[in-house]
Amino acid sequence: MNQLFTAICVSIITLCMAELNFLVLGDWGGLPLYPYTTEIEEKTSKQMADVAARVNARFVVALGDNFYYDGVKNVEDARFKETYSEVFDEKSLQVPWYVIAGNHDHHGNVSAEIAYSSRSSVWTYPYYWHSQKFVIADTNKTLKLVLLDTIVLCGNAGSDDELLQPKGPEDKSFAEKQWMWLEEQLKYSQDDYLLVGGHFPVWSIAEHGPTDCLVDRLKPLLEKYKASSYICGHDHNLQHIKEQDSDVHYFVIGAANFVKDDVRHKHSVPDDSLKFYWADARRYGGFAHVKATADYLNVTLIDSLGDLLHSQMIKPRNVGAQL
Repeated sequence: MNQLFTAICVSIITLCMAELNFLVLGDWGGLPLYPYTTEIEEKTSKQMADVAARVNARFVVALGDNFYYDGVKNVEDARFKETYSEVFDEKSLQVPWYVIAGNHDHHGNVSAEIAYSSRSSVWTYPYYWHSQKFVIADTNKTLKLVLLDTIVLCGNAGSDDELLQPKGPEDKSFAEKQWMWLEEQLKYSQDDYLLVGGHFPVWSIAEHGPTDCLVDRLKPLLEKYKASSYICGHDHNLQHIKEQDSDVHYFVIGAANFVKDDVRHKHSVPDDSLKFYWADARRYGGFAHVKATADYLNVTLIDSLGDLLHSQMIKPRNVGAQL
């Protein structure tokens, strides 16, 4: 009996180890005035901590608008503590945070957010755009995470009240450098799962809607190189969009600080592509839990009171002789 019990325990432990679990949040950046956070951010943090502990999350992906409304001034800015480290302070969240900037961060000093990586044991922001590769434990399967600065690519979008499309990159040569880097990252990826993240959406039915720059230039790359998914924020709700003739899944995960129910662009996405939409401020905010195994990638959208709102399973890529 003891041998059987031991065998069962070993099997359970092995099964759990053969997973890569992580969390995703966007638009989480508190407030510039006391208490420097929102109730939604606080509730989201607590629920994220509970989920992270339960699934043994390896890292967190932060999709921009890290500090409302105008980013940070310098690496000494108190907002790093007031809105980030003192809010997401649970032990289970003391894992690497892979960070990119949003439009509000670009109103301030993004280079200071990058430099803060040297001040924190978990804040991981090596450059405006960066990639990470992970091996799913006890398997030979890999997941690649490619994080973009969509403001560098497309330009900034003004204030939220203006609801402007980005008017083009401020520095075209800097943008082209990132486009070239991105295509290399995608082209040479033989990973089982390829996850691309940015702040601006490709597709969204909400107030900001699709980003023309990304629909025109990023979407074809995601399809050409068989990306598993594109994750973003910017609109303050949760969405899942998938075109009928494409294998790329698009997730908007921008509800960690504000929630706004707005579907003014519901006719701006391809027909029958919307699979899920959520914006219920009574449930506070929302985020995503991503689980990668040898057999599937699963994205689950969760509200800040713990309800599992929507789940999508994604098969491993069939890259074959892509090069």
